[in-house]
Amino acid sequence: MKTFVFSAMLLCSATLCTAQSRSLFNGKDLTGWHVDVPALDKDTGAINPFIVRNGMLVSLGRPNGHLITDASYHDYRLETEYRFAGKPGNCGVLVHATTPRVLYDMFPKSLEVQMMHKNAGDFWCIGEDVTVDSMEVYRGPKDKWGVVDGTTRRVKNRTDDSEKPLGEWNTMVIECVGNKIMVWVNGDLVNSGYDITTSKGSIAIQAEGAEVEFRKVMLTPIKKLTAKK
Repeated sequence: MKTFVFSAMLLCSATLCTAQSRSLFNGKDLTGWHVDVPALDKDTGAINPFIVRNGMLVSLGRPNGHLITDASYHDYRLETEYRFAGKPGNCGVLVHATTPRVLYDMFPKSLEVQMMHKNAGDFWCIGEDVTVDSMEVYRGPKDKWGVVDGTTRRVKNRTDDSEKPLGEWNTMVIECVGNKIMVWVNGDLVNSGYDITTSKGSIAIQAEGAEVEFRKVMLTPIKKLTAKK
């Protein structure tokens, strides 16, 4: 745990300044995003699982798919405020998303930051990889690690009870700088990774079984330090 905290401190010190924050969601429609939902390919009557309701971005959970930013990003802090609107379940934010449908013909190549109830802050490797301190503790035996189906793609978070009770709003902050990532849930540093196999891409929100409301999706660009000689 000491090594984990030290690595987190190093990443914090790697940031020089932040530019002006901006919301990725305008509160009215899905401008700036596109939907990738496989069920819509074959069934024109299937619903779009991503809607705007009462000024909030809502993932209805079904059919499964992703809402993906049109733009690609690198070196940023992403702050979301979310809650499960009904029964708890699964959802996630994907960072560095690129090639579509590389896993199960649905998930884009990316690194997922899990929002599943009681698992917020886990990493899931989807065609991309990440390293954390004490890897075998949080990912399992090394010979099973991988980024494709049939391998151990989950990297567990470091805390318990960081999430709020059901119905209350959670804040998740994801900071991506170079090939490093840090995740906070309600102010707790829950995960920290490095040596990610990519450093840029789109941001995606999942529909994966449970209805989730988002009242904030805020992005702040980050400039990295340039060391003086």
